[in-house]
Amino acid sequence: MEEVEPVEVTDITWEKTVEKSRMPVLVMFYSPTCPHCRTMDPYVRGFAREYTGIVLVVKVDITSSQWTAERFGVMSTPTFKFFCNGKPVSDMVGAVYPALIKRMIDEGIKNGHECLEHSSVIDYDVSGYA
Repeated sequence: MEEVEPVEVTDITWEKTVEKSRMPVLVMFYSPTCPHCRTMDPYVRGFAREYTGIVLVVKVDITSSQWTAERFGVMSTPTFKFFCNGKPVSDMVGAVYPALIKRMIDEGIKNGHECLEHSSVIDYDVSGYA
């Protein structure tokens, strides 16, 4: 069986990969120097395998994709956000129990028809670099 890995996303590939995805997306915002991110990485890889074809699992390095991290209010790593129809619907911060992330994914899938009702509006004009 082919090994499925989380997709590495940057500021440039974010919109096409996450916001225009036909599937729900689990995003892990991480930093290469973050020890908790390294702890969570094997679980994120496991989710990528477990949910192949159902949920797209991506990772964003906040040190090289600062615009995206700022846009979604990422203040620490790891930060996990679940997106439905290109909009964030839930999130968790820190080295949380993997079972909690799995529950966030499962609830996002189960409540897919209600996904947009629970999503946040994204203001594309907001930036700290005005």
